[in-house]
Amino acid sequence: MKRIFIKLTCLFLLSMYLQAGAVAAVLPEDRADALYHSYDGGDVEVTGPSILVRKSFGQSVSMSANYYTDSVTSASIDVIATGASEYTEDRTQYSVSGDYLHGNVIMSASYTNSDENDYEGNTASFSISQDLFGDLTNVSIGYAVGWDTVMDNTDDTFSEDVDRQTFHVGLSQIITKDFIMGANLEVITDEGFLNNPYRSVRYLNTSGGYSYQKEIYPSTRTSTAFSLTGKYYLPYRAALGGSYRFFNDDWNITAHTFEVNYVHPWHDVIFEAKFRYYTQSQADFYSDLFPFMDSQNFMGRDKELSDYTSSTFGIGASYAFAENGFGFIEKGTINGAVDFVSFDYNNFRDARVNVVTPGTEPLYSFNATVIRLFVSIWY
Repeated sequence: MKRIFIKLTCLFLLSMYLQAGAVAAVLPEDRADALYHSYDGGDVEVTGPSILVRKSFGQSVSMSANYYTDSVTSASIDVIATGASEYTEDRTQYSVSGDYLHGNVIMSASYTNSDENDYEGNTASFSISQDLFGDLTNVSIGYAVGWDTVMDNTDDTFSEDVDRQTFHVGLSQIITKDFIMGANLEVITDEGFLNNPYRSVRYLNTSGGYSYQKEIYPSTRTSTAFSLTGKYYLPYRAALGGSYRFFNDDWNITAHTFEVNYVHPWHDVIFEAKFRYYTQSQADFYSDLFPFMDSQNFMGRDKELSDYTSSTFGIGASYAFAENGFGFIEKGTINGAVDFVSFDYNNFRDARVNVVTPGTEPLYSFNATVIRLFVSIWY
């Protein structure tokens, strides 16, 4: 479960770092970012800093380095329901990347390593993008490969591999001087140990109650995601945006994500508000309560595989300072954002509640708050 929330905070961080540099055929500007992020929800807390520095060399090369760390404290429903105690651990991630500009083509490569006491992840990626038709159209393709190692703190002999490949193609099109649209297609293949070594499923036992056994997942997974985005610039310097994302995999999970956002400048401050809605169906081997032990070849009770919905309301603001320069600083911004997220599970029940008949526990739901505070400096 912890990796779901770590991934969530990583995605928020990544989106902030990339939102200003999404235009191809122009190298990212020299800048440094210092960020503090916090996630609090479902009895899970994830906090930590991140530092990113980007520097150009000549007119054709740009390099960046990023340090990112999480401190995780969890007493979540997954932990407590099986009798385990609260745990605290740290995760550290390092990444380096480079961009090479040649004409209207940008080639990018990156490597990322993340490490925690029971999981090590490695990812290398390469992408290329090109502007076409008078810079009105941008096409990009990318490939990433990942090789991870899963460990178990309760068993020193346990070590399993996970291999991952990601293929990506994207298209961005300027429709009018005020309207831009984009489309992206991503295919991911996973192979290896894809479940959590600590997670269990519950099943009915002969005494009328329930017991636990280890989860068993398929060793392969292929998923496809397609997204459409659009942004319309309003006459008073504001912008209205929206997006839709469709996801499907061979575990029979289908998901839809809708988002609308609004950006409004006021003097030296830029305000932003957004609303996101997410819904998904369950995996075909998921169940909150199995009828008996070893009832299926594959069994999972991770609530992230269940049928559930989530909604997010977020607000943020960015304040520009030193716009005329200050020493080596060309300009800077102070940024803050907070998201309020609610999760509602339609067939995952709160097993912490004692009931006479297993499977009649109340459905689980919780709220979470995600906070990001960061400073950006261009130099």
